[in-house]
Amino acid sequence: MARPIILITGGSRGIGAATARIAAARGYDIAFTYLERVDTATTLATELTTTGARVVPIQADVAQEADVLRVFTTVDRELGTLSALVNNAGILEQQMRLDAMSAERWVRVLTTNVVGSFVCAREAVLRMSTRHGGRGGAIVNLSSMASKIGGANEYIDYAASKGAIDSMTLGLAREIATEGVRVNCVRPGPIRTEIHASGGEPGRVDRIGPSIPIGRGGEPEEVAAAVMFLLSDEASYITGTIVDVSGGR
Repeated sequence: MARPIILITGGSRGIGAATARIAAARGYDIAFTYLERVDTATTLATELTTTGARVVPIQADVAQEADVLRVFTTVDRELGTLSALVNNAGILEQQMRLDAMSAERWVRVLTTNVVGSFVCAREAVLRMSTRHGGRGGAIVNLSSMASKIGGANEYIDYAASKGAIDSMTLGLAREIATEGVRVNCVRPGPIRTEIHASGGEPGRVDRIGPSIPIGRGGEPEEVAAAVMFLLSDEASYITGTIVDVSGGR
């Protein structure tokens, strides 16, 4: 049987890389996007190929529609028919109050986190949906507990962008439920990734960890496990669902 094909945006590190490792171990061929860190992407690709997977790293900015289109045509050409999409790429900017944020910042965050995910989902549906001649598949979007909490005094813009991801998950899942494509969402709490440094507080998870009911921050692999479950046949009757991976927060 042909190996399933997964595309992971923002897949060279953090939750994306952890997802790629599990996917490779489960027999997927893998494409992943990365923005800048060529060495990191190359190292991960080399690691993944040792499992027998075909691996295609693609440098791209999901905020640019032309880049997204190039990513999908590359996957078509190099790997074949897409089976799964993980909308993981996202950005976080410096912690501050809303009344200090510029409109340009809002545009940057929403373009990457919302529009980028929407365009990737659109291209995946055009390939997976039986309405378009596809064979079905699954999409998992990465949100954040910030969408529930609101991001006050830190990043309301990021929280709002993830609220949009929650809404898109629900709407798209219902729109294509009869077309062989399931759409779900994972909403992580504080996870030990480099994104917190982008917000200006690399140790944020250590600060917040003791206040989480489970008593600690999460690891990328714990989020990736939930992502891969939702992509699997074990979740065949699950769509339009948001799974919190947040330690009870």
